[in-house]
Amino acid sequence: MTLTDRLGRATARVSAPVAVVDLDAFDANAADLLRRASGTPVRLASKSVRVRALVGRALDAGFTGVMAFSLAEALWLVGTGVRDVLVGYPSVDRDALARLAGDATARREITLMVDDVAQLTLLRGALEQGPSDPLPDVQVCLDVDASLRVGVGPLQVHVGTRRSPLRTPAEVGTLAARAEAVPGARLRGLMLYEAQVAGLPDTNPAVRLAKRLSVADVDDRRGDLLAAAEAAVGHRLDLVNSGGTGSLETSSAGPHVTEVTAGSGLFVPGLFDGYRSFRPRPSAFFGLDVVRVPAPGWATAFGGGYPASGPAGRARLPRVATAGWALTGTEGAGEVMTPLRRRSAGQRPLRVGDRVWMRHAKAGELMERFDAVHLVRGDEVVDVVPTYRGEGKTFG
Repeated sequence: MTLTDRLGRATARVSAPVAVVDLDAFDANAADLLRRASGTPVRLASKSVRVRALVGRALDAGFTGVMAFSLAEALWLVGTGVRDVLVGYPSVDRDALARLAGDATARREITLMVDDVAQLTLLRGALEQGPSDPLPDVQVCLDVDASLRVGVGPLQVHVGTRRSPLRTPAEVGTLAARAEAVPGARLRGLMLYEAQVAGLPDTNPAVRLAKRLSVADVDDRRGDLLAAAEAAVGHRLDLVNSGGTGSLETSSAGPHVTEVTAGSGLFVPGLFDGYRSFRPRPSAFFGLDVVRVPAPGWATAFGGGYPASGPAGRARLPRVATAGWALTGTEGAGEVMTPLRRRSAGQRPLRVGDRVWMRHAKAGELMERFDAVHLVRGDEVVDVVPTYRGEGKTFG
């Protein structure tokens, strides 16, 4: 029995569209991510999961802490019992900052990300309006640019994302001192996320060369950046975060790294099919029902227009997981109807009422489309759990 046959049997009585996670694959992926980190603690990137029950499952499997994608999400996670939550991105959410300032548990368990003095000004304002009674310091982490820059002046080539404005030891030291000068705040660490290594599949020799150069560059710079921050604040930092699903081996081996982050590798969405660093083992799918057969070798499914964020193009469309079938080049995945074409005459035809299985191009974004996800083991649904959306939570 194929994987899609198992999913179809498990959800035969469930109306489509339906989201599922294969727990056998999810658990195997969790174990593989931990293995690839070679003992370095792995923090869970919650944006790549967005299901509280599965966040807990990953933590139970051995992940250490969570990287939240907003301060509001971090506050909610701490309220549900999660501990050690690093907010992966800067926040200007004044309401969330005020709630953080007034909550002793949140202040102890949440670490804010900053890369600009303007963000510290907002934090200072929230802390000044907070309780007068002494509370734990708000922990702060500096996001430092880990992109690769080759060449100088107008000929310089930038490889990677445009994230933090902080790059040099002097810039890091200056903002570190400003962070520590905020009453009620304490600098905890640095994050250097090499997106050009962790977020790019190994598609060609040029990409692989850029990755090798990037790893060497960030490994060479990390020590000086950390030294500058520690000198500015006068104490050791206990957090140096790096990496992602695509770079766990190199990031965990990097000097001064105390932890790495991963999340997409639990679901293995379509954009991760081209990586050489791990075995793709998809665990998250969505099922659509065939409602029309317009011609031999064709089928039309209801719904499915779930493109991923990023540059518009075919790479952001769902992947058809049902063997022998593909999206059409002219229509892709539709708002109401998704036409499919058979790849070979020998493939079994799809009939009205059959279920077609697809994978989202990215990981957690799939769960923004559904209120619940069906957890499957073998050919049975063993649980149905809410997504963040199903819990009535929107964080971005």
